[in-house]
Amino acid sequence: MLILNFLLTWLVATASLLITAYIIPGFEFDSFNTAIVAALTLGLVNAFVRPIFFILTLPLTILTLGLFLFIVNALMLWLVGGLVPGFLVAGFVPALLGSIVLTVVSTVLELVVKNAT
Repeated sequence: MLILNFLLTWLVATASLLITAYIIPGFEFDSFNTAIVAALTLGLVNAFVRPIFFILTLPLTILTLGLFLFIVNALMLWLVGGLVPGFLVAGFVPALLGSIVLTVVSTVLELVVKNAT
């Protein structure tokens, strides 16, 4: 069951990234395989790097009532874009818009998957 949950989460992340790339110009993948690798890399970055950024930016996050988290998410996407060959995040604006769209799309897809299982 744990493996199935991991695979479903990975699939939702990949689909969310692909949908975001379809919507946001400057947020592009060379191939489906690149999206799969980017989803895994984003998961690892969110697990290990994002908590450090979250703690360092906590005062700003509190002052902006949580909106600064979109900036943190954009930086994580931009980082993954630099780490994964074939995944292009063409600047901060596509990263910021991508983080917003990615949050909405992944939330909707997670709700759909959760209700379907």
